[in-house]
Amino acid sequence: MKAEQNELLTRIGPGTPCGTVLRRYWQPVALREEFDPAHDPRMAERPLKAVRLLGQDMILFKDGQGRWGLLDRDCPHRNADLAYARHEGDGVRCPFHGWKFDATGRCLETPAEPLGSTLCQRVRQRSYPVIEQSGVLFAWLGEEGQQPPFPHFDCFAAPDTHVFAFKGLWHCNWLQAFEVGIDPAHTSFLHRFLHDAPLEAIGDNAAGKQFRSASLGEADGERWPMTRIMREFHRPDIRFEPRPWGFQITTLRPMTDELTHVRVTNEIFPHTFVIPLSETLTITQMHVPVDDTHTYWYAFFTSFDKPVDKAAMRAQRVQFIEPPLYLPKAGRHNQWGFNPTEQREQTYLGMGEEDINVHDQWAVESMGPIQDRTREHLGTTDKVIMAHRRLLLQAIETVQNGGQAPGMADPALHAQMQGPDTVDGIAPAGEWAEWWQQQARAKRERAPWQAGIQTAA
Repeated sequence: MKAEQNELLTRIGPGTPCGTVLRRYWQPVALREEFDPAHDPRMAERPLKAVRLLGQDMILFKDGQGRWGLLDRDCPHRNADLAYARHEGDGVRCPFHGWKFDATGRCLETPAEPLGSTLCQRVRQRSYPVIEQSGVLFAWLGEEGQQPPFPHFDCFAAPDTHVFAFKGLWHCNWLQAFEVGIDPAHTSFLHRFLHDAPLEAIGDNAAGKQFRSASLGEADGERWPMTRIMREFHRPDIRFEPRPWGFQITTLRPMTDELTHVRVTNEIFPHTFVIPLSETLTITQMHVPVDDTHTYWYAFFTSFDKPVDKAAMRAQRVQFIEPPLYLPKAGRHNQWGFNPTEQREQTYLGMGEEDINVHDQWAVESMGPIQDRTREHLGTTDKVIMAHRRLLLQAIETVQNGGQAPGMADPALHAQMQGPDTVDGIAPAGEWAEWWQQQARAKRERAPWQAGIQTAA
C-alpha cells in the first residue's frame, strides 16, 4: 500500500476523507452502564462525562427528564470546558459566565447579559442525536437531520434480556483494530492452545474463551473444541461474498474426505464483525475510533437461547478491563503479560488462556499507533482484508463525489440490515453449504425472541 493511501484510510478527524465517511454511520459513544450509579457512584449526583469520538471532544449527559444530551465540549461563549459544567436537571451551565444549555444544545440563559437581552436566542451549542440500543448509546456525528434508520441486526433486535454489551480501549488506529477480526487465518496461530480443556468446564459466559467451546457437529462421534480444529487444520480455504451490509465470510478447514469444518462470519462495513461464540451465542463487535491512535471496541453478546447473565459476564470481564475508562490491565507497559514458559508449554503466544482479547490487543498495538502498511507483505489469506480496504477506498471516493456511502448508511438498504447468520461447525464435506444454512435457520427458529423477524440470508 502506498503511504498516501495508508494516510487516507487511517485519519478520521473532522474534515478528513475517511472521517467524513465514518460520520455517515451511527457510532457507539458510551455504554449505558457508564451512567449507572451502581457501577459509578458519581453518576448519582452528576450524570455527565467527557467523551471523545472520531477525534471530537464532547460531553454526554442525562437530564432530569431522562433525555440524553451530547454537546461539543467547548462552550460557545469563550470556549471554556463544559466537562466541568454544573448539571442542573434541565440542562448544563458553564461555570465561567453561567451560560446554560439543554440536551438539544438550545441556549436557555445568558445571565450576565443586560435584562431583555435576546442573545441566547441567537446562540446554539452543536448537539448530536443520541439513541440507546442494547445497552449502548449511539451518536450521529454527520450532517444534522441526515441520519439513516438504525439497523435491525440481531444484537439490536433481541430483547435487552438476551444481549450483554461491554467495551475496551486499544492504543492503536481503528483500521488495524478492525482488520484482526476479519482475518480468519490468525485464529490458528494467535489463539492456539497447545492443550485442550474439558468442554464441560467452559461456560457460555466465559470471558475470552470462545476458542475453548466445541464446534457444532461431531467427528467420529466426538465433539471437537475449536482449539483442536484451529491447531490441526491451519491452512483455511477463505471465501467471501458481497452482502448488503458488507461481506459474508466462509472459512473451510477440510478435516477428512467426509468432513469439513465450516465457519461463517460477517463483515459489516465500515468497522464491525459478527462471529459465533458458541452454538447459541454470537458476538457483534464494533471498532470505533476515539481519535487516530486510540480505538474502543464495543462487543454485543447475543443469545439465541436463554437470557444472558449480565452480572456474571460483566464480573468476568472487569478482571481484565477496568472501568470507568475501560482500560485493559495488560498492555505495552507490562509486555501484555508475556510469559516465555507459557509460550513454550501452553499457548502459541504466551499471553494467557483466560482472556484471548489480550492476544488481539497485542497483535494490533504491537504494530504501533498507526500501522505502516507500506512495509507489509500480504498473502492469499489476507483476501478479505484487501477487499475491505478496496471497499473503504471506494466509499471515500464516492462520498467525496457527492454519492451515497454503502451498507448501513444507505436508507434504501435498511430493510436488509438484519441478521446476519453465523455458524461454527463440522459439516459433511460435500454438503457444507446446505448444512450451515440449515443449522443457522434452526438456531434462529429456536430463539424465543425471533417470532416475526425475517432475515436476509
